[in-house]
Amino acid sequence: MSLLTDKLYRYDAARNTRAAGIYPYFREIQSDQDTEVIINGKKVLMFGSNAYLGLTNHPKVKEAAIEAVKKYGTGMAGSRFLNGTLDIHIELEKKLAKFVGKEDAIVYSTGFGVNEGVLSCITGREDYLLWDELDHASIIEGMRVSYSTKYKFRHNDMESLEKQLQKCEPGKVKLIVIDGVFSMEGDVANLPEIMKLAKQYNASVMVDEAHSLGVLGTNNNGKGLVDQCGLTNDVELVMGTFSKSLASIGGFIAGDEVILDYLRHNSRGYIFTASATPAATAAASAALDIIQAEPERIKALWDITHYSLEGFRSRGFEIGHTSTPIIPLFIRDNEKTFLITKLLFEEGVFVNPVVSPAVAPSDTLIRFSLMATHTKEQVDIALEKIQAIFKKIYVALQENA
Repeated sequence: MSLLTDKLYRYDAARNTRAAGIYPYFREIQSDQDTEVIINGKKVLMFGSNAYLGLTNHPKVKEAAIEAVKKYGTGMAGSRFLNGTLDIHIELEKKLAKFVGKEDAIVYSTGFGVNEGVLSCITGREDYLLWDELDHASIIEGMRVSYSTKYKFRHNDMESLEKQLQKCEPGKVKLIVIDGVFSMEGDVANLPEIMKLAKQYNASVMVDEAHSLGVLGTNNNGKGLVDQCGLTNDVELVMGTFSKSLASIGGFIAGDEVILDYLRHNSRGYIFTASATPAATAAASAALDIIQAEPERIKALWDITHYSLEGFRSRGFEIGHTSTPIIPLFIRDNEKTFLITKLLFEEGVFVNPVVSPAVAPSDTLIRFSLMATHTKEQVDIALEKIQAIFKKIYVALQENA
Protein backbone atom coordinates (compact mmCIF):
# COMPACT_ATOMS: atom_id res chain seq x y z
CA MET A 1 0.00 0.00 0.00
CA SER A 2 1.45 3.40 -1.01
CA LEU A 3 1.82 6.21 1.50
CA LEU A 4 -0.98 8.08 -0.29
CA THR A 5 -3.34 5.11 -0.21
CA ASP A 6 -2.46 4.42 3.41
CA LYS A 7 -3.17 8.02 4.38
CA LEU A 8 -6.51 8.17 2.60
CA TYR A 9 -7.55 4.77 3.90
CA ARG A 10 -7.67 6.33 7.34
CA TYR A 11 -10.71 8.28 6.18
CA ASP A 12 -13.36 5.89 7.44
CA ALA A 13 -16.51 8.01 7.83
CA ALA A 14 -18.13 6.65 4.66
CA ARG A 15 -17.09 3.06 5.44
CA ASN A 16 -18.52 3.31 8.93
CA THR A 17 -21.91 4.60 7.79
CA ARG A 18 -22.06 1.92 5.08
CA ALA A 19 -21.27 -0.75 7.66
CA ALA A 20 -24.02 0.63 9.89
CA GLY A 21 -26.49 0.46 6.99
CA ILE A 22 -27.29 4.16 7.11
CA TYR A 23 -25.22 5.53 4.21
CA PRO A 24 -27.50 8.12 2.49
CA TYR A 25 -25.57 9.29 -0.57
CA PHE A 26 -25.53 8.58 -4.32
CA ARG A 27 -29.02 7.09 -4.38
CA GLU A 28 -29.68 6.23 -8.03
CA ILE A 29 -32.73 7.96 -9.49
CA GLN A 30 -34.26 6.19 -12.49
CA SER A 31 -36.74 8.88 -13.57
CA ASP A 32 -37.01 12.60 -14.17
CA GLN A 33 -36.56 15.09 -11.34
CA ASP A 34 -40.17 15.57 -10.23
CA THR A 35 -42.20 15.58 -7.01
CA GLU A 36 -42.07 11.78 -7.28
CA VAL A 37 -39.01 9.88 -8.47
CA ILE A 38 -38.26 6.22 -8.99
CA ILE A 39 -35.38 4.64 -7.07
CA ASN A 40 -34.77 0.89 -7.21
CA GLY A 41 -38.07 0.56 -9.05
CA LYS A 42 -39.97 2.21 -6.19
CA LYS A 43 -41.82 5.55 -6.20
CA VAL A 44 -40.49 7.99 -3.63
CA LEU A 45 -41.73 11.48 -2.75
CA MET A 46 -38.91 13.91 -3.61
CA PHE A 47 -38.32 16.55 -0.95
CA GLY A 48 -34.59 16.84 -1.59
CA SER A 49 -34.53 18.72 -4.90
CA ASN A 50 -33.50 22.28 -5.70
CA ALA A 51 -35.82 22.44 -8.73
CA TYR A 52 -37.93 25.04 -6.96
CA LEU A 53 -40.21 25.82 -9.90
CA GLY A 54 -40.50 22.24 -11.15
CA LEU A 55 -39.14 23.07 -14.61
CA THR A 56 -36.67 20.22 -15.13
CA ASN A 57 -39.23 18.20 -17.07
CA HIS A 58 -41.14 21.09 -18.63
CA PRO A 59 -41.81 20.31 -22.32
CA LYS A 60 -40.47 23.66 -23.53
CA VAL A 61 -37.24 23.27 -21.57
CA LYS A 62 -36.66 19.75 -22.85
CA GLU A 63 -37.52 20.77 -26.41
CA ALA A 64 -35.07 23.69 -26.28
CA ALA A 65 -32.28 21.37 -25.13
CA ILE A 66 -33.04 18.83 -27.86
CA GLU A 67 -33.13 21.44 -30.60
CA ALA A 68 -29.82 22.92 -29.40
CA VAL A 69 -28.15 19.51 -29.63
CA LYS A 70 -29.51 19.06 -33.14
CA LYS A 71 -28.12 22.43 -34.24
CA TYR A 72 -24.86 22.73 -32.27
CA GLY A 73 -23.96 19.20 -31.18
CA THR A 74 -23.32 17.89 -27.68
CA GLY A 75 -20.29 19.87 -26.52
CA MET A 76 -18.09 22.87 -27.18
CA ALA A 77 -14.60 21.28 -27.17
CA GLY A 78 -13.10 24.47 -25.83
CA SER A 79 -13.47 27.48 -23.55
CA ARG A 80 -15.50 30.60 -24.13
CA PHE A 81 -12.22 32.50 -24.42
CA LEU A 82 -11.19 30.64 -27.57
CA ASN A 83 -13.45 28.42 -29.68
CA GLY A 84 -16.36 27.83 -27.27
CA THR A 85 -18.64 30.86 -27.65
CA LEU A 86 -22.00 30.33 -29.37
CA ASP A 87 -24.60 32.89 -30.30
CA ILE A 88 -26.92 31.34 -27.71
CA HIS A 89 -24.32 31.99 -24.98
CA ILE A 90 -24.36 35.69 -25.86
CA GLU A 91 -28.15 35.71 -26.13
CA LEU A 92 -28.53 34.15 -22.68
CA GLU A 93 -26.06 36.58 -21.12
CA LYS A 94 -28.03 39.53 -22.46
CA LYS A 95 -31.29 38.05 -21.16
CA LEU A 96 -29.81 37.40 -17.72
CA ALA A 97 -28.33 40.89 -17.44
CA LYS A 98 -31.67 42.45 -18.33
CA PHE A 99 -33.52 40.13 -15.95
CA VAL A 100 -31.46 41.09 -12.90
CA GLY A 101 -31.10 44.74 -13.93
CA LYS A 102 -27.38 44.85 -14.73
CA GLU A 103 -25.34 46.07 -17.71
CA ASP A 104 -23.70 42.76 -18.50
CA ALA A 105 -23.48 39.09 -17.52
CA ILE A 106 -21.10 36.16 -18.02
CA VAL A 107 -22.20 32.54 -18.21
CA TYR A 108 -19.94 29.99 -16.53
CA SER A 109 -20.14 26.20 -16.89
CA THR A 110 -21.19 25.64 -13.27
CA GLY A 111 -22.53 27.72 -10.43
CA PHE A 112 -19.66 26.59 -8.21
CA GLY A 113 -17.30 27.75 -10.93
CA VAL A 114 -18.79 31.25 -10.86
CA ASN A 115 -17.97 31.89 -7.21
CA GLU A 116 -14.61 30.16 -7.46
CA GLY A 117 -13.68 32.00 -10.66
CA VAL A 118 -14.86 35.45 -9.59
CA LEU A 119 -13.67 35.56 -5.99
CA SER A 120 -10.26 34.13 -6.78
CA CYS A 121 -9.34 37.15 -8.89
CA ILE A 122 -11.63 40.11 -8.39
CA THR A 123 -9.72 41.61 -5.44
CA GLY A 124 -5.97 41.96 -4.89
CA ARG A 125 -3.38 41.54 -2.16
CA GLU A 126 -4.14 44.87 -0.51
CA ASP A 127 -7.93 44.36 -0.62
CA TYR A 128 -10.49 42.67 1.65
CA LEU A 129 -13.12 39.96 1.32
CA LEU A 130 -15.78 39.75 4.03
CA TRP A 131 -18.09 36.77 4.24
CA ASP A 132 -20.94 35.36 6.29
CA GLU A 133 -19.90 32.22 8.20
CA LEU A 134 -22.75 30.26 6.56
CA ASP A 135 -21.89 31.23 2.98
CA HIS A 136 -21.85 28.42 0.42
CA ALA A 137 -18.74 26.26 0.04
CA SER A 138 -18.12 27.67 -3.45
CA ILE A 139 -17.71 31.15 -1.97
CA ILE A 140 -15.27 29.85 0.61
CA GLU A 141 -13.34 27.92 -2.02
CA GLY A 142 -13.06 30.98 -4.26
CA MET A 143 -11.75 33.09 -1.40
CA ARG A 144 -9.16 30.46 -0.45
CA VAL A 145 -7.40 31.11 -3.76
CA SER A 146 -7.56 34.89 -3.39
CA TYR A 147 -4.54 36.80 -2.04
CA SER A 148 -6.84 39.30 -0.32
CA THR A 149 -7.29 39.51 3.44
CA LYS A 150 -10.43 37.62 4.47
CA TYR A 151 -12.67 38.42 7.43
CA LYS A 152 -15.54 36.18 8.49
CA PHE A 153 -18.55 37.63 10.31
CA ARG A 154 -21.18 35.82 12.35
CA HIS A 155 -24.27 34.72 10.48
CA ASN A 156 -26.56 37.66 9.68
CA ASP A 157 -24.96 39.57 12.56
CA MET A 158 -24.58 43.23 11.67
CA GLU A 159 -22.54 44.09 14.76
CA SER A 160 -20.05 41.37 13.80
CA LEU A 161 -19.91 42.61 10.20
CA GLU A 162 -19.27 46.18 11.31
CA LYS A 163 -16.43 45.08 13.58
CA GLN A 164 -14.80 43.34 10.64
CA LEU A 165 -15.28 46.33 8.36
CA GLN A 166 -13.58 48.51 10.96
CA LYS A 167 -10.45 46.36 10.64
CA CYS A 168 -10.13 47.24 6.95
CA GLU A 169 -8.03 50.14 5.68
CA PRO A 170 -10.41 52.89 4.51
CA GLY A 171 -8.80 53.41 1.12
CA LYS A 172 -8.75 49.74 0.07
CA VAL A 173 -11.33 47.69 -1.81
CA LYS A 174 -13.72 45.83 0.46
CA LEU A 175 -16.13 43.22 -0.99
CA ILE A 176 -18.88 41.74 1.19
CA VAL A 177 -20.05 38.37 -0.18
CA ILE A 178 -23.30 36.79 1.00
CA ASP A 179 -25.88 34.19 0.04
CA GLY A 180 -29.30 35.66 -0.69
CA VAL A 181 -30.97 32.58 0.77
CA PHE A 182 -28.72 30.31 2.82
CA SER A 183 -28.78 26.89 1.24
CA MET A 184 -29.01 24.70 4.33
CA GLU A 185 -30.87 26.86 6.85
CA GLY A 186 -33.28 28.51 4.40
CA ASP A 187 -33.12 31.93 6.05
CA VAL A 188 -32.68 35.17 4.12
CA ALA A 189 -29.72 37.56 4.30
CA ASN A 190 -30.36 40.90 5.98
CA LEU A 191 -29.42 42.69 2.79
CA PRO A 192 -30.85 46.16 3.62
CA GLU A 193 -28.73 46.42 6.78
CA ILE A 194 -25.68 44.95 5.04
CA MET A 195 -26.03 47.59 2.35
CA LYS A 196 -26.25 50.36 4.95
CA LEU A 197 -22.95 49.22 6.43
CA ALA A 198 -21.42 48.83 2.98
CA LYS A 199 -22.22 52.43 2.16
CA GLN A 200 -20.96 53.64 5.54
CA TYR A 201 -17.61 51.91 5.06
CA ASN A 202 -17.33 52.35 1.28
CA ALA A 203 -17.59 48.61 0.58
CA SER A 204 -19.03 46.70 -2.36
CA VAL A 205 -21.56 43.86 -2.12
CA MET A 206 -21.89 40.62 -4.06
CA VAL A 207 -25.03 38.50 -3.59
CA ASP A 208 -25.21 34.81 -4.46
CA GLU A 209 -28.80 34.37 -5.64
CA ALA A 210 -28.47 30.61 -6.25
CA HIS A 211 -31.43 29.75 -4.00
CA SER A 212 -33.36 33.01 -4.39
CA LEU A 213 -33.46 33.41 -8.19
CA GLY A 214 -36.87 32.21 -9.33
CA VAL A 215 -38.03 32.22 -5.71
CA LEU A 216 -37.86 35.80 -4.36
CA GLY A 217 -38.56 39.09 -6.10
CA THR A 218 -41.11 41.85 -6.32
CA ASN A 219 -44.62 40.67 -7.21
CA ASN A 220 -43.46 37.07 -7.83
CA ASN A 221 -41.09 38.14 -10.62
CA GLY A 222 -38.38 35.70 -9.53
CA LYS A 223 -35.56 38.23 -9.89
CA GLY A 224 -34.18 37.42 -6.45
CA LEU A 225 -33.48 39.05 -3.11
CA VAL A 226 -31.67 42.06 -4.54
CA ASP A 227 -34.77 43.04 -6.52
CA GLN A 228 -37.10 42.27 -3.62
CA CYS A 229 -35.13 44.64 -1.40
CA GLY A 230 -35.08 47.37 -4.07
CA LEU A 231 -31.28 47.35 -4.14
CA THR A 232 -30.55 46.50 -7.77
CA ASN A 233 -28.65 49.74 -8.29
CA ASP A 234 -26.64 49.33 -5.09
CA VAL A 235 -25.47 45.71 -5.19
CA GLU A 236 -22.51 45.59 -7.58
CA LEU A 237 -22.43 41.89 -8.38
CA VAL A 238 -25.29 39.41 -8.68
CA MET A 239 -24.51 35.73 -9.02
CA GLY A 240 -26.90 32.92 -9.91
CA THR A 241 -27.00 29.27 -10.86
CA PHE A 242 -28.93 27.33 -13.48
CA SER A 243 -29.20 24.10 -11.48
CA LYS A 244 -32.05 25.27 -9.25
CA SER A 245 -34.97 27.26 -10.69
CA LEU A 246 -33.44 27.40 -14.18
CA ALA A 247 -33.61 23.61 -14.64
CA SER A 248 -30.17 23.15 -16.15
CA ILE A 249 -26.52 23.36 -15.12
CA GLY A 250 -24.24 26.38 -15.20
CA GLY A 251 -24.17 29.79 -13.62
CA PHE A 252 -23.65 33.49 -14.19
CA ILE A 253 -22.27 36.68 -12.72
CA ALA A 254 -23.88 40.02 -13.57
CA GLY A 255 -22.70 43.57 -12.99
CA ASP A 256 -21.21 46.65 -14.65
CA GLU A 257 -19.58 46.16 -18.05
CA VAL A 258 -16.15 47.26 -16.79
CA ILE A 259 -16.17 44.60 -14.03
CA LEU A 260 -17.36 41.89 -16.38
CA ASP A 261 -14.74 42.80 -18.98
CA TYR A 262 -12.05 42.36 -16.33
CA LEU A 263 -13.43 38.95 -15.37
CA ARG A 264 -13.58 37.78 -18.99
CA HIS A 265 -9.84 38.32 -19.24
CA ASN A 266 -8.68 37.38 -15.74
CA SER A 267 -11.00 34.74 -14.28
CA ARG A 268 -9.06 31.50 -14.72
CA GLY A 269 -12.14 29.43 -13.92
CA TYR A 270 -13.79 31.02 -16.94
CA ILE A 271 -10.86 31.19 -19.35
CA PHE A 272 -9.62 27.64 -18.75
CA THR A 273 -12.92 25.76 -18.48
CA ALA A 274 -14.86 24.32 -21.40
CA SER A 275 -17.95 26.40 -22.02
CA ALA A 276 -21.49 25.40 -21.08
CA THR A 277 -22.99 22.84 -23.45
CA PRO A 278 -25.55 23.89 -26.05
CA ALA A 279 -28.24 21.82 -24.32
CA ALA A 280 -27.58 23.34 -20.90
CA THR A 281 -27.49 26.87 -22.32
CA ALA A 282 -30.71 26.50 -24.27
CA ALA A 283 -32.51 24.82 -21.36
CA ALA A 284 -31.60 27.65 -18.97
CA SER A 285 -32.72 30.22 -21.53
CA ALA A 286 -36.08 28.49 -21.99
CA ALA A 287 -36.57 28.22 -18.22
CA LEU A 288 -35.85 31.94 -17.84
CA ASP A 289 -38.55 32.67 -20.42
CA ILE A 290 -41.04 30.51 -18.50
CA ILE A 291 -40.27 32.24 -15.21
CA GLN A 292 -41.12 35.60 -16.78
CA ALA A 293 -44.20 34.31 -18.58
CA GLU A 294 -45.67 32.30 -15.71
CA PRO A 295 -45.45 34.17 -12.36
CA GLU A 296 -48.17 31.85 -11.11
CA ARG A 297 -45.50 29.18 -10.70
CA ILE A 298 -43.72 31.28 -8.09
CA LYS A 299 -47.04 31.97 -6.35
CA ALA A 300 -47.69 28.22 -6.23
CA LEU A 301 -44.24 27.70 -4.72
CA TRP A 302 -45.00 30.20 -1.96
CA ASP A 303 -48.46 28.76 -1.31
CA ILE A 304 -47.01 25.29 -0.71
CA THR A 305 -44.12 26.79 1.27
CA HIS A 306 -46.41 28.62 3.69
CA TYR A 307 -48.56 25.50 4.03
CA SER A 308 -45.51 23.38 4.85
CA LEU A 309 -43.96 25.88 7.26
CA GLU A 310 -47.20 26.03 9.20
CA GLY A 311 -47.42 22.24 9.19
CA PHE A 312 -43.96 21.79 10.65
CA ARG A 313 -44.35 24.57 13.20
CA SER A 314 -47.73 23.34 14.40
CA ARG A 315 -46.26 19.90 15.00
CA GLY A 316 -43.42 21.30 17.06
CA PHE A 317 -40.48 20.79 14.71
CA GLU A 318 -37.42 22.96 15.25
CA ILE A 319 -36.96 24.70 11.90
CA GLY A 320 -34.84 27.71 12.82
CA HIS A 321 -35.36 31.05 11.06
CA THR A 322 -36.34 29.78 7.64
CA SER A 323 -39.00 31.62 5.67
CA THR A 324 -38.34 29.98 2.29
CA PRO A 325 -38.91 26.66 0.44
CA ILE A 326 -35.80 25.32 2.23
CA ILE A 327 -36.93 23.93 5.58
CA PRO A 328 -34.28 22.61 8.00
CA LEU A 329 -35.48 20.01 10.49
CA PHE A 330 -32.89 20.16 13.25
CA ILE A 331 -31.89 16.84 14.82
CA ARG A 332 -28.52 17.82 16.36
CA ASP A 333 -27.03 14.34 16.24
CA ASN A 334 -25.05 12.82 13.35
CA GLU A 335 -26.16 9.20 13.75
CA LYS A 336 -29.81 10.07 14.29
CA THR A 337 -29.72 12.28 11.20
CA PHE A 338 -28.43 9.41 9.06
CA LEU A 339 -30.88 6.94 10.63
CA ILE A 340 -33.91 9.18 10.14
CA THR A 341 -32.92 9.79 6.52
CA LYS A 342 -32.79 6.01 5.97
CA LEU A 343 -36.12 5.33 7.71
CA LEU A 344 -37.85 8.09 5.78
CA PHE A 345 -36.51 6.71 2.52
CA GLU A 346 -37.89 3.30 3.44
CA GLU A 347 -41.24 5.01 4.03
CA GLY A 348 -41.07 6.63 0.59
CA VAL A 349 -39.84 10.13 1.50
CA PHE A 350 -36.56 11.41 0.04
CA VAL A 351 -34.83 14.11 2.12
CA ASN A 352 -31.20 15.19 2.44
CA PRO A 353 -29.08 14.80 5.59
CA VAL A 354 -26.76 17.65 6.56
CA VAL A 355 -24.12 16.50 9.03
CA SER A 356 -20.66 17.46 10.26
CA PRO A 357 -18.26 18.65 8.98
CA ALA A 358 -20.73 20.55 6.74
CA VAL A 359 -22.29 21.81 9.98
CA ALA A 360 -21.30 21.49 13.62
CA PRO A 361 -22.35 18.14 15.19
CA SER A 362 -24.80 20.09 17.36
CA ASP A 363 -26.45 21.60 14.25
CA THR A 364 -27.13 18.51 12.11
CA LEU A 365 -30.41 18.58 10.25
CA ILE A 366 -32.67 17.11 7.60
CA ARG A 367 -33.06 19.47 4.63
CA PHE A 368 -36.65 19.41 3.36
CA SER A 369 -37.10 21.42 0.16
CA LEU A 370 -40.15 22.23 -1.93
CA MET A 371 -41.14 22.61 -5.56
CA ALA A 372 -44.00 24.64 -6.99
CA THR A 373 -45.46 21.37 -8.27
CA HIS A 374 -45.74 19.68 -4.85
CA THR A 375 -49.30 19.15 -3.67
CA LYS A 376 -50.72 19.61 -0.19
CA GLU A 377 -51.52 15.90 -0.16
CA GLN A 378 -47.86 15.06 -0.77
CA VAL A 379 -46.77 17.42 1.99
CA ASP A 380 -49.33 15.92 4.40
CA ILE A 381 -48.01 12.41 3.73
CA ALA A 382 -44.45 13.58 4.36
CA LEU A 383 -45.40 15.47 7.53
CA GLU A 384 -47.13 12.43 8.99
CA LYS A 385 -44.23 10.09 8.24
CA ILE A 386 -41.56 12.54 9.45
CA GLN A 387 -43.40 13.18 12.71
CA ALA A 388 -43.83 9.45 13.37
CA ILE A 389 -40.17 8.69 12.70
CA PHE A 390 -38.89 11.63 14.76
CA LYS A 391 -40.91 10.33 17.72
CA LYS A 392 -39.70 6.78 17.11
CA ILE A 393 -36.06 7.94 17.21
CA TYR A 394 -36.76 10.18 20.21
CA VAL A 395 -36.04 13.52 18.57
CA ALA A 396 -37.58 16.20 20.77
CA LEU A 397 -40.56 18.11 19.40
CA GLN A 398 -41.94 21.23 21.05
CA GLU A 399 -44.43 20.60 23.86
CA ASN A 400 -47.19 22.68 22.25
CA ALA A 401 -47.32 20.38 19.21
